[in-house]
Amino acid sequence: MRVGLVCPYTWDVPGGVQQHIDDLANALMELGHEVSVLAPCDSETDLPPHIVSAGRAVPVPYNGSVARLAFGLRATARVRRWIREGAFDLLHVHEPAAPSLPLLACWLAEGPIVATFHTSIQRSRALVVSAAVLSSALEKINGRIAVSEAARTTLVEHLGGDAVLIPNGVAVSRYEKADPLPGWPGSGQAIGFLGRMDEPRKGLPVLLEAFDILARDRPDLRLLLAGPGDADEARAALAAEAADRVVALGRVDAEEKVRAYHSVNVFCAPNLGGESFGIVLAEAMAAGAPIVASDLPAFRHVLRDGEAGALFATGDPDDLAGVAARLLDDPACRAKLSAAANAAVCAYDWHAVAADVVRVYETVLPHGTARGGVTVGRTDTL
Repeated sequence: MRVGLVCPYTWDVPGGVQQHIDDLANALMELGHEVSVLAPCDSETDLPPHIVSAGRAVPVPYNGSVARLAFGLRATARVRRWIREGAFDLLHVHEPAAPSLPLLACWLAEGPIVATFHTSIQRSRALVVSAAVLSSALEKINGRIAVSEAARTTLVEHLGGDAVLIPNGVAVSRYEKADPLPGWPGSGQAIGFLGRMDEPRKGLPVLLEAFDILARDRPDLRLLLAGPGDADEARAALAAEAADRVVALGRVDAEEKVRAYHSVNVFCAPNLGGESFGIVLAEAMAAGAPIVASDLPAFRHVLRDGEAGALFATGDPDDLAGVAARLLDDPACRAKLSAAANAAVCAYDWHAVAADVVRVYETVLPHGTARGGVTVGRTDTL
């Protein structure tokens, strides 16, 4: 079949949803399907043939972060043209409640539409108020997928309807083996973090405070940070002797990210909330990195209630320091967690996840009709 995937967030800035869509597109193509992905993106960005730019995105506060979205007349025109030229059997939109391309695609398109909901929000007055406005788009969706129970709950409570649960995927084989970065972990020990340093809900300040505690008695302990943000600002939060042992890689490419997971003794996910799954956990699990993570419901589920990774009280640097210290001092425990993570992550391998997604596609496709069933609605006024 020919599938059109619609991404809400800019392709220029790495993120969990973008990674999900990219991996899904590749998995579908490996299964023999034709795929085109429409995403906000700067025109200068070098893109593979199956990615289509819908123009530059603009930053918008969304779900405790700053999302880069595309909306308005120019974006509408590009979505309309992409649908007309695509001859798609179905559209698969992601985060259709966000003010971006997937919402426009739902309004514009006629034909089979599948939607994946990624967001986890406990309370959102904005979503409740906007539900009536969104209904004309969401009612056109034929099949709904939620990547986690938290995302499904957000959908049910804020927008109505239900969804089949299909988790985020991870290309396990991509992460299993890699050489550590030069000099890592070295003769001492290292803790790793991957995420936007300047995004509060990623919880880096909690990790920095915990690292400050750990560094006092561990002169050979280092902290490896991967992701965009101001490294000097992060170091300023630490005592001088600890700040000198923080290494920031900045934004990393796919290969460097895998190597970073293999460069640390413990990987930390100190997130404070707003996480419906935790793709960094799945990636770290596939790499065999021993994990310590916030005790968020989504993280607890992925880590099988602490069997595949240690949990600490969310937002508590003292508890994080204590749990991390126990892991750093116990190689056998780290090996046990690593083995359990390797076994648990198989459930999230893209080969299995993509097959489940295709089964959802098959339930919404009409039988006995010609290909290219998605068209632009004749009566749209966008």
